[in-house]
Amino acid sequence: MLNSLRQTFRWTGGLAEQRRLVSALARILPVSTLLIGGASCSLPAVAALNDTISPFIATSYSYDDNFFRLDDDVRGINGQRSDSSRQVQAGFIVNRPIGRQILTGQAKWSRVYFDHFDQLDYSGKDFLADLEWHIANHLEGHAGVSYTQTLTPFSDLQTTDRNLRTVRREYLNGAWRFHPSWRVRAGFSRERYAYDLITQRISNRQEDSTELGLDYLQSGGSRIGMQLRHLKGSYPDRAGLAAFGVEQGYEQDEVKANIYWFASGITQVQLLGGWVKRKNQVFTGRDSSGANGRVTVYWAPLGKVRFTGSAWHEFAAVENSLVSSSLNNGASIAAAWDISAKVRMDAQFRRQKRDFSAATGTVLPGDIADSTRTTTVGLTYAPRPNIQLGVNAFHDARVGAPIINTGSYRAKGVSFSASGQF
Repeated sequence: MLNSLRQTFRWTGGLAEQRRLVSALARILPVSTLLIGGASCSLPAVAALNDTISPFIATSYSYDDNFFRLDDDVRGINGQRSDSSRQVQAGFIVNRPIGRQILTGQAKWSRVYFDHFDQLDYSGKDFLADLEWHIANHLEGHAGVSYTQTLTPFSDLQTTDRNLRTVRREYLNGAWRFHPSWRVRAGFSRERYAYDLITQRISNRQEDSTELGLDYLQSGGSRIGMQLRHLKGSYPDRAGLAAFGVEQGYEQDEVKANIYWFASGITQVQLLGGWVKRKNQVFTGRDSSGANGRVTVYWAPLGKVRFTGSAWHEFAAVENSLVSSSLNNGASIAAAWDISAKVRMDAQFRRQKRDFSAATGTVLPGDIADSTRTTTVGLTYAPRPNIQLGVNAFHDARVGAPIINTGSYRAKGVSFSASGQF
């Protein structure tokens, strides 16, 4: 599917022409976004190419006062701690019914320029294709692929070298509603993470996930179910490193309750929690087990104000050369307020503590953990249905564990964005 999309929208010029085009877009896109968007609103016939493909363009400017997430007492890279960036995006959205099946997708290309650390300039890619399939009246599911390429965050790896992270995912799942109130479902997904920087390739990994579940569906929209999940992770570039205490892979088995409670039109609760056992391929002394889960509450007490709260206690992979996993405890609260038909405000507060239970084989203190607090607030203005202007600000702070290179830092920044769909 993606190959056919690429062929349809293939650029026929040379590399030099592509670079000149990107450079020109970077200079004119903030204005062209508004002009093209306004023209498309005044001409309904070209509001979209057709019912299937909707092109879009976007641009943004961002400033970060601690770009590399350095400790407060660190002077900076050549005395420089902050940086600003400009980003240009272009792509299209696909939504195509094919009989009872529905094909959706997105293709997006981006170019990011940094004002000071220009050696980090990069081209990003984001592709997604999903097929919602239906067979008869009781079988349905999804099949799809996704691909993203972006700059790896600096929160766990401080380096002035460009380090692109590529994530590929393929998935297939299905559900059989064999009774009006009962459904059985199964699925498989594969995710592959690859890093451009040679020193970071130790974190290249593949995760295969297999799920099997049974749900009881209530007439009011709620459901109660059980879910079995097996996760297998492997690190293809760690061969021969076991002697240095570096783990080669892991497996994780889960038995969880899967509950969605439609309490009312303004309150819904989702819970996925139960028992998890995580086994390491080489160092079995690091195996862990216990309760794992996540609960999310959606609450809309007023028509224009919505809240989303989450809390979790979960195992997760870590992008670190010394440890490969952590047990994360966290909570977040987010709010969205539709101030008017054209203006929306969003805010979120998030706190998480990571317990690095997968130690390195060397003797380390018993409590190796870090804690991060993040606050974001944003305002979006839509002068036209297909145009959005936004401003966002954030504050990020962490109390780290220097012994495994997750230092303490504070950072804040702001970004301005504009996008148009036509």
